[in-house]
Amino acid sequence: MIRLKNEKQIEGIRQSCKMLSAMFRELIPLVKPGVVALDLDRWTQRWIKQNGGKPAFLGYGPKKNPFPGALCISFNEAVIHGVPTKRKIAEGDLVSLDCGIDLGGFISDQAVTIEAGKVSKTAHRLNITARECLMRGIGAAKAGERLLAISRAVEGHARAAGYGIVTRYCGHGVGFDLHEDPLVPNVAKGPNPRLSRGMVLALEPMINHGTGEVELLDDDWTVVTADGSLSAHWEHTLAVTGNAVEVLTEEVL
Repeated sequence: MIRLKNEKQIEGIRQSCKMLSAMFRELIPLVKPGVVALDLDRWTQRWIKQNGGKPAFLGYGPKKNPFPGALCISFNEAVIHGVPTKRKIAEGDLVSLDCGIDLGGFISDQAVTIEAGKVSKTAHRLNITARECLMRGIGAAKAGERLLAISRAVEGHARAAGYGIVTRYCGHGVGFDLHEDPLVPNVAKGPNPRLSRGMVLALEPMINHGTGEVELLDDDWTVVTADGSLSAHWEHTLAVTGNAVEVLTEEVL
C-alpha cells in the first residue's frame, strides 16, 4: 500500500534530506585512495548523531544479520549494500556510497558514486551515464504521469549506452520507513500507479558495464555484478507536491 504524506510530513522528510545532503558534502572529500572504508562509516555515524539524527541503515534488516553500518560502501563490481570493512580505497576505484537519515521519524535516502583518484575511461563513462540515468528519471517524474515513465527514461538511456540494468533491486517509496511501496523499477515493467500528491520516492538507477544480473555475497548484504564488471549507483529522494515534483535531496558534487 502506498502511504501518502501530507505537507507537514513532507516538510519533515525535506529536512531529513537536507541534512543527508549536507553530510555527503563533508563526507565526499574524505573518499580518496588510502582511506579505510570502515573509518568512513564511523565518521558518518558520528556526524549523523552529532547533528541530531539517527543512521537509518544501522541495524536495518533481519535480527540475525542486521546491517552493521550507517553507510553502504560498494567498490567497483559491488552494486549496492556493501558492508563497511577494513578495505582501503585504491587509486581508480569506483566507490558507491548510500546512506539514509532518520530525523524525528522522517527518513531520507541518497546515493552517489565517487571516482577515487584517476579512474579509467571505462569507469568514468559508466559513472557519468548512471548519473545521467538518474536525472533522466527525475525529468520524467511528473505529477499525474504514470510511474513507469520514470523507468522508461532510465532504461532508454542505459540501453542506448550499451549498459546492463539491475532489475533484481530498484527504487522505492520512502519517508516513514526506509523501504515502502511503490517499487520504482529501472526497466519499464511492473505496476504502474499514477504519481499522486503525497508520494515520496527514492529513484536509484544501478547501471552495470556488463550484464544486469547480480549475485549476493556470503555476508548476505553485498550485491555484486554476476560477471565481475563495474557498477555505478546514484539516488535522489523526491516528492510529489501538488502539481509539481520536488527533488528533496540536493546535488552534492
